[in-house]
Amino acid sequence: MAWVLKMDDATIESGLVHDFDASLSGIGQELGAGAYSMSDVLALPIFKQEDSSLPSENETKNPPFQYVLCAATSPAVKLHDETLTYLNQGQSYEVRMLDNRKPGELPELNNKMVKSIVRVVFHDRRLQYTEHQQLEGWKWNRPGDRLLDIDIPMSVGIVEPKTNPSQLNAAEFLWDINKRASVFVQVHCISTEFTPRKHGGEKGVPFRIQIDTFAQGDSGEYTEHLHSASCQIKVFKPKGADRKQKTDREKMEKRTAQEKEKYQPSYDTTILSECSPWPDNAYVSTNQAATPSFTSAPLSTYSASSVPDSDSSSPNHQADPASHGNSEQLSPTASIQDAQKWLLKNRFSSYTRLFSHFSGSDLLKLTRDDLVQICGPADGIRLFNALKSRSVRPRLTVYVCQESPSESPLLERRGNNENGEHTNPSSLYVYHALYLEELTAAELIRKMACVCSLPLGKINQVYRQGPTGIHILLSDQMVYNLPDESCFLISTLKGQFIMTQH
Repeated sequence: MAWVLKMDDATIESGLVHDFDASLSGIGQELGAGAYSMSDVLALPIFKQEDSSLPSENETKNPPFQYVLCAATSPAVKLHDETLTYLNQGQSYEVRMLDNRKPGELPELNNKMVKSIVRVVFHDRRLQYTEHQQLEGWKWNRPGDRLLDIDIPMSVGIVEPKTNPSQLNAAEFLWDINKRASVFVQVHCISTEFTPRKHGGEKGVPFRIQIDTFAQGDSGEYTEHLHSASCQIKVFKPKGADRKQKTDREKMEKRTAQEKEKYQPSYDTTILSECSPWPDNAYVSTNQAATPSFTSAPLSTYSASSVPDSDSSSPNHQADPASHGNSEQLSPTASIQDAQKWLLKNRFSSYTRLFSHFSGSDLLKLTRDDLVQICGPADGIRLFNALKSRSVRPRLTVYVCQESPSESPLLERRGNNENGEHTNPSSLYVYHALYLEELTAAELIRKMACVCSLPLGKINQVYRQGPTGIHILLSDQMVYNLPDESCFLISTLKGQFIMTQH
């Protein structure tokens, strides 16, 4: 039995309209205000995954410290450029040491001291590469001075301020981060002192003041790096920074409002911006280092065995003539290895790394200005003179010849001819040239010991044979009054030298 449902067209049409309205109302209910929430959408897994890759507000890194230099920034600095601050030479400037930690951050530092090292360094990469040579040249021109000092009486909240004599551009101190701390620094070098050509009116090189802070480690030393920051400065002669600041301000006042928008405003203080810590192999003066750039040992401290290798660039080098000529003049055909040996032998060991890829031809092509710019004024001129074989004339030249024991009786039997002159045997005597610069008995004895291949400690007395064969004890005054290019025969007997003028 089959059922047949018969419906007219009007009934069907009204049913379809009702179903369509119902579907629309359902959509409205799904997207209604009560059911829709943006937080629910963002809570979906796809949005959670994207959001997890972005740093949250709580995870934003905050520098634990902030250092503020109490000196105005220049108004003549363009937007997005680093600030520039002008300082006066030798004037004390306050640097405020501020605790910038968030609550609960680095709790291990509470009630503890930290160590900060403040230093003045070069801003230009080129000068950073030759920092050691530049600062050594500055020290040579201004002996006894420092590039950076701490004004201890004016400083507040710092403990144990120290300045290392081997680091003229740095100073260190301890401070409690829970208390107010301000260190007053003085910069004694001016920017134009490191300008290659000084004809007046040249722009000075910029410096940086950098502060590195360390926490105390398990060993008790302050070696755990916490924070570093620096700012760009230029240093002028006293009151020069004030005049430069005034000049920049007047220039900005003459600019239009549209041009002023391209420049930063001048701020009363300078905030040091975060940077990388200064490397451990920072500048160390050669007074404490092994490099002998400016502090070569005095001649009186050399042993007899060390004399041949010392001061080989000057005439007091006692090697044989062939080696002496090679050590004094660098050949254009010298290889890189030969050039390195030449630098070491001529007391330029601190520059071997700098010229590690230079052959003899490369070094000889450098001009005087090039070497002064690379090595500083003192060593630059010295290296230029050594390359051009400009040796300094010694103050006194003495020729000596050693008697062999077998020849000594023969020499004693020398008589005088009818003219009163010594009659010499037919044997050939070879003399050595001694070049004296100090004109002291110790210097002459040391060089004679080297010629005779005797340890300096085995020489007890040195005499000069005088009239009628008497022996006169050698003294500084006797050496000082010796005629230039005097000739002596040396005989040795039981630790005694006897010099007979020939």
